Amino acid sequence: MASKELKNLTREEVAKHNKDGDLWIIIDAKVYDITRFKNLHPGGASVLLDEEIAGKDATEAFYGLHRHEVILKPQYARLQIGVIEGEKSVIYGRVVGELSKVPYAEPTWLSEGYHSPYYTENHRVFQKAVRKFIDEVITPDAQAHEEDGKPPSKSVIEAMAKLNLHAMRMGPGKHLKGLELMGGIVKPEDLIITQEFARSGRRGYGDGLMAGSVIGLPPVLNFGSPALKAKVVPDVLSGQKLICLAISEAFAGSDVSGLKTTATKTEDGKHWIINGTKKWITNGTFAHYFTVGCKTEDGFTVILVERGEGVETKAIKTSYSPTAGTAFVTFDNVKVPVENTLGPEGGGIFVMLSNFNHERWVMICSSARSQRLIVEECLKWTTQRKAFGKPLHSQAVIRSKLASMIARVESVQNWLENITHQMNNMARRLSMTSASYKEQAAKLAGPIGILKMQATRSAQLTATDAVQIFGGRGITRTGMGEFIEHYHRTVPFDAILGGAEDVLGDLGVRQAIRGIPKNAKL
Repeated sequence: MASKELKNLTREEVAKHNKDGDLWIIIDAKVYDITRFKNLHPGGASVLLDEEIAGKDATEAFYGLHRHEVILKPQYARLQIGVIEGEKSVIYGRVVGELSKVPYAEPTWLSEGYHSPYYTENHRVFQKAVRKFIDEVITPDAQAHEEDGKPPSKSVIEAMAKLNLHAMRMGPGKHLKGLELMGGIVKPEDLIITQEFARSGRRGYGDGLMAGSVIGLPPVLNFGSPALKAKVVPDVLSGQKLICLAISEAFAGSDVSGLKTTATKTEDGKHWIINGTKKWITNGTFAHYFTVGCKTEDGFTVILVERGEGVETKAIKTSYSPTAGTAFVTFDNVKVPVENTLGPEGGGIFVMLSNFNHERWVMICSSARSQRLIVEECLKWTTQRKAFGKPLHSQAVIRSKLASMIARVESVQNWLENITHQMNNMARRLSMTSASYKEQAAKLAGPIGILKMQATRSAQLTATDAVQIFGGRGITRTGMGEFIEHYHRTVPFDAILGGAEDVLGDLGVRQAIRGIPKNAKL
């Protein structure tokens, strides 16, 4: 269909069309004929017939009520009949693949004019490629499935696999050897990938997009036998099969020693027989493999279970979208080869501790970036929303809330980047000396635990402040405050998953106390 020719109009010409049956308005130098639309307007026709709107420039009124993407929808864009002569549109929304120019909307290393000791130009090239892919491929799918509750589209999973994004999300390691990453442009960076994923603002979908694999596959990569890895890893990294981590139960969560799922060996010692239940398992409803924590004769053991006879999953309704695939998992006399044991029998605590650091670090990355999205939303809103005839940010109490929100997100991001730097350099050193995971955990498990506690507590405070700033819109699932409502409803997930705040804070302090020299006195 050929695009219609837009007229060049003056504001005086538009002003003549100001009544029922002949109604035009101006929005950002564009002229719209809303004569027929007015009776379909969700807010009623009277709003459009108001003397301050009809035939006038309604830009301020429009953006006080609607997000920019509304005017871009085909059913509204087709109402445009012309442009104001000599004027240009100046308002734009999120540009695919581009950085936001709103202060604090991006971490410092991506902000113009700022510098960082941690990042290079290669990181910036990689970030730009990842953002473009996510904006074009993932975000539209996230918007659709966060609402309908269906799992992420197969086409998205396959597109990610083509660029080996699934493999990159597992962090550095031998599993990346021989793979062309992100079209071969640059070396990947786990932190960048995780934070770019969080920008979609759809928490349930984010977990549904193989988050279970991010925490469920590393134990296989690090502790599985060569034969087991050859069978499982390629299918998971290609997106053909999914894996999840199954530790938490109704009986115990952070208290791993309290788990009741059991694994007992058959008389010939060739198989495990697993019985028990797991609860709140991310991706459990559609996973093909389960990395399961079990009580065994020797203590606590981690075993890989393939979906089959005796394995049943049932969806659990939570505060966020069913697209996450949160499940209640039942194991009823499930027979598993002993070759599926991950790490030594009875050594499951070590297997999980080595996994927890990366799992919690990933959650911190996501939490920090999600908070930043909320800060951006609030800064924009307080600029365009008018109260008592002035922008909302003219109120000192609003500026105070914004200051606290900015301080929180920047402090979390900076500590995160410091810990990430330590992880990268310790990994290189440990690899060179063949040291164990225990040595790295001794340095970072505590700080990561405390930072996760700080990140999630900061997130909940920011969510509360954001709702106050947006008012009624902040508790409405659509419209101007949709991201705020969604964030406020789903932000507690990060405070629970991977370990409750109090437990992780205590872990960090106990580790610090053990490190105090015996001769250190006041």
